[in-house]
Amino acid sequence: MPQFELTTIDLVIAGLYIALVIGIGIWIGRAHKDADSFLSGKGAVWPVIGFSMMAANLSGTSYVGLAGAGYSDGIAVWNYEWIATIVLVFFALFILPYYIRSKVNTMPQFLERRYDGRSKTVFSIFTIFTAVLIDSAGALFAGAITLQLLFPEMPLWTLISAVAIAGGIYVIIGGLRAVMITDTIQGVLLLSAGTFIFFMVFREFGWDWGAVREAAPEDGWTIAPPADDDFFPWPGIFTGAFFLGFYYWVANHMVVQKVLAARNVDHGRWGAMFAGFMQLPLLFILILPGLMGREIFPEIEDADQIWPALVFDFLPVGIRGLMLAALIAALMSTLDSVLNGSASLVVNDFVKARRPDMSQKKMLGLSRILVGVFMIVAAVWAPMIATFGGIVEYFQSFLGHITMPVVVVFAGGFFWARPPRHAAFWTLLFGIPVGAAVFAGGEVFGLWELQFLYSTGLMFLFNLAIFLGITLTSEPPELENRKEVTFSFDLWRDESRELAEKPWYMNYRFMAAAILVVTAAMVVYFI
Repeated sequence: MPQFELTTIDLVIAGLYIALVIGIGIWIGRAHKDADSFLSGKGAVWPVIGFSMMAANLSGTSYVGLAGAGYSDGIAVWNYEWIATIVLVFFALFILPYYIRSKVNTMPQFLERRYDGRSKTVFSIFTIFTAVLIDSAGALFAGAITLQLLFPEMPLWTLISAVAIAGGIYVIIGGLRAVMITDTIQGVLLLSAGTFIFFMVFREFGWDWGAVREAAPEDGWTIAPPADDDFFPWPGIFTGAFFLGFYYWVANHMVVQKVLAARNVDHGRWGAMFAGFMQLPLLFILILPGLMGREIFPEIEDADQIWPALVFDFLPVGIRGLMLAALIAALMSTLDSVLNGSASLVVNDFVKARRPDMSQKKMLGLSRILVGVFMIVAAVWAPMIATFGGIVEYFQSFLGHITMPVVVVFAGGFFWARPPRHAAFWTLLFGIPVGAAVFAGGEVFGLWELQFLYSTGLMFLFNLAIFLGITLTSEPPELENRKEVTFSFDLWRDESRELAEKPWYMNYRFMAAAILVVTAAMVVYFI
């Protein structure tokens, strides 16, 4: 194992990067005069949207964890990424136009437009809880554990506090616009860092693709492991992974808020598809370097150490500082999105509804205070995760259990006009706590053994049964006021006539088809 030591030059480069990000937040923050511009705003262009969505997805856990999964389990973890590509293309084609045309600022507001205020309230509380105590705290904890490799003498709480302050200060000042601009910078840095590492490590293998395949663990050179695989059984693609992808990319406000800030529908579409396309090369940028690391560091103690090990073994002084900046970028990209998104939910879904007369100046001040409060709560909770004995490993499983009512309510209500208002409320109200109880029974207390992707499928069926039962035993609702939030082929036909007058390279459907063809070719090759 190499020595995880940073020189003064490395630290200076990483420090300059952090100063740049905070400086951007201060510069942008001067223009904010009201809460709307701070929390949302319109006008984002497609490259910014795409990079921002991708960077928010690559949390510190994912950035280091994908390489670690490649080291220990092979390429099966890439299933989450190519599935995200398909989900985002589907989202861009069919769902996104309705989100933007509805002019909502949050995803709970969309549920209110489709169902009622009760559903909005339940989903808002649920989203804030998972964002602060799971997404933010989990990213802080996992990132601090990784940074301890570089700064072993520093206590965990110090590292958590440093990341929280660095990620929170420019969000407090700059708002969503600062988040999206810095996420674009961080997205470029993340991709560049991973690409550089891949070629450096691949060179060690003599540019021999066959040698890379031989480095994979048993059953590790396939995205379709056996059905009894503990990490990712191939049926789990259909019983869990697609549902998790739908929740994350279509219903999770922390991600979708980037699309809601689009200048128009076209920029939103191109941004979402750009984010989907960028999920594909993560196989080469992060997962395969971890897999190849098996040959270079066969006795590594912890699989998640493989990425920093490769960085310190292959990169010269100075460039290591850029890699540290990339890791910090991964941490901050998740943290900034969650902090801003949580404040947006409180202000738009609760404060404005109860205090419509509050001045914009006070609303802006409250928004910034909320970002600070959520930052503190996440930082205080993050060290507590260590007392749960590896609970970070269960975060994805936890979301798989508790988010299935959200998937059912969003998909069912958007593609079917029949469900009445109360179907969403009761599905969320029963489904979320039951999912939490099932997760606790299986993953925490070990009362039964079932791979979580299979359990996720069962939770989907359970919530679908509740939703269908209420829908089919209730009177059909009035449909006139739901046309803007329920899918109709009329909009598809209208767009088809508009696209017929444009050249093929300006037709988003051709781009969507090209992305799906590339995805299918890669999936077939790696089965």
